[in-house]
Amino acid sequence: MAVVMLMSTPAASGSLSGQVRMFATCTGRLSALMEHQWMFDGAASEATEARRAGFLDILDAVRDQAEAEGINGSTLLSWRIDAKMAQAELLQRATFARTPREKRMAEVTSQQLLTQCASLLVG
Repeated sequence: MAVVMLMSTPAASGSLSGQVRMFATCTGRLSALMEHQWMFDGAASEATEARRAGFLDILDAVRDQAEAEGINGSTLLSWRIDAKMAQAELLQRATFARTPREKRMAEVTSQQLLTQCASLLVG
């Protein structure tokens, strides 16, 4: 079971909308990582799937509050998909880029974004 650390990073602080967006974004990022790991590191995908499930649980827990503030399911899904596509692009570049510099930049950026998400969950 995941324990949420609200307000643990600047990106997650502030309004409920900002926090919900961060949780949706992290869910999308972890979805991309999990799918990437299915191809290259199957064992790691199980741990990623568990972390992703934690974010899905959080989104389910705050869904009613989010809707009360005007954040509907379509918006949540859009945030997740946008983040998933962006993270997948970084992972593809980190794996298949033609230059070492481009690979390294993608690796660093990808890892920074995933670390930001990891800082939101404890447990």
